[in-house]
Amino acid sequence: MATSQTSSNLQAPLWQLLQATAGVAQAVHHGRSMTAAIEQVPKDLRPGVQALSFQAMRWWGRAVAIRKLLARKAPPAAADALLCTALALSWRDDLAPYAVHTLVNQAVEAARRHKDMRAQAPFVNACLRRFLRERDSLLHATEADVTAKWNHPAWWVKRVQLDHPDQWTAILEAAQSPAPMTLRVNQQHHTVDQYLAVLEAQGIAGKAITTAGVASGVQLDKAVPVHLLPGFAQGHVSVQDAAAQWAAPLLLAGLNAPATPLRLLDACAAPGGKTGHLLECQPTAQVLALDVDPQRCERIQQNVERLQVRAQIVAADAADTDAWWDGQAFDGILLDAPCTASGIGRRHPDVRWLRRESDVPQLAAIQAKLLKALWPLVKPGGRLLYCTCSVFKAEGETQIQTFVQRNTDALILPSPGHLTPSNVTSDAGLRDNGMGEHDGFYYALLEKRSI
Repeated sequence: MATSQTSSNLQAPLWQLLQATAGVAQAVHHGRSMTAAIEQVPKDLRPGVQALSFQAMRWWGRAVAIRKLLARKAPPAAADALLCTALALSWRDDLAPYAVHTLVNQAVEAARRHKDMRAQAPFVNACLRRFLRERDSLLHATEADVTAKWNHPAWWVKRVQLDHPDQWTAILEAAQSPAPMTLRVNQQHHTVDQYLAVLEAQGIAGKAITTAGVASGVQLDKAVPVHLLPGFAQGHVSVQDAAAQWAAPLLLAGLNAPATPLRLLDACAAPGGKTGHLLECQPTAQVLALDVDPQRCERIQQNVERLQVRAQIVAADAADTDAWWDGQAFDGILLDAPCTASGIGRRHPDVRWLRRESDVPQLAAIQAKLLKALWPLVKPGGRLLYCTCSVFKAEGETQIQTFVQRNTDALILPSPGHLTPSNVTSDAGLRDNGMGEHDGFYYALLEKRSI
């Protein structure tokens, strides 16, 4: 049996945690994000349910395939969610957070104690007992199922294969393990080495990571609550994936103008991590941060206040420039565009089950609309950094090549391009660029030429 931090979070019987986890899975099936569903779980159950939900979502493809062999006709939704949750958690001994027999027994108990599943308890019991008896043959029978083997929808697997023929297996495998906790060090307060020493004094282990060859942050050996991070409340450090830490330095490189404060736009800014990073790197800059959602704008405000920096924050659709632009061009624009989030599956394993194949062209159209609307707002000689947390080329390389063909004043400067998610346990030989483990991202830095 694999050990898990879930047991240390146990505040209730396992059957109760499984009930709540199945409820989260059912919410995802109906199109709701896992994060939002977990927020509705009672606080005393939330840590354990969160750990179980993340694991269940990572192995949901295998679980559904096994359930289809156990019962050709799906049971009612609540019972199906519980059954698939139990299968996702117990299909492999070395991944199971508890002994497999314990998970099975407690799943049956969860059905018996739930008013909407009580009548289905004998069915759940029969399926899971058969699973225990025939597990090896059931697993063998599901190996040919693409969704079961890779635990991603078949269309997703096909797209990654086409876009990254040499790395597709590593990309899919990277999504199957928990992401590390990565910190961005505010170098207005500490160097990375200084902050590592502060962490060590508190008994927190980690290693330095680099962005563009420069030490930028710390990757922790083990995640800790943010309130235990020295200086977090004072803005000395922020939680941000290593790949996301490229944005601010990439945009600002070559834009330094000491005599005149830079005028910058963070076009899709929530929750404000990149806004704060821009101001850490360039404290005198005038930064306008936009987001279409007023509640998400509140998150931006909270983040900049914690960092003790100032930005103008406006709730507006970045593409509707008539509604918010004052007519003054920007030295630099950061466009972290809405996307499928296909590069952050380690942190959000529910996304793969929420997305549909049709979402890719729909989101690509939104990205193209934003690029078209914002490009005229860049000064000649200024820059626009386009990025997405996606590994799909339709939202990255293809998007930018199409844009440059249509805008002859746009020059692509040296940029990382597609950063495929890196996982230190992968055996695919991914390049070691000093970033440690990181999410999948795409970056293209565009300069406006005078023509």
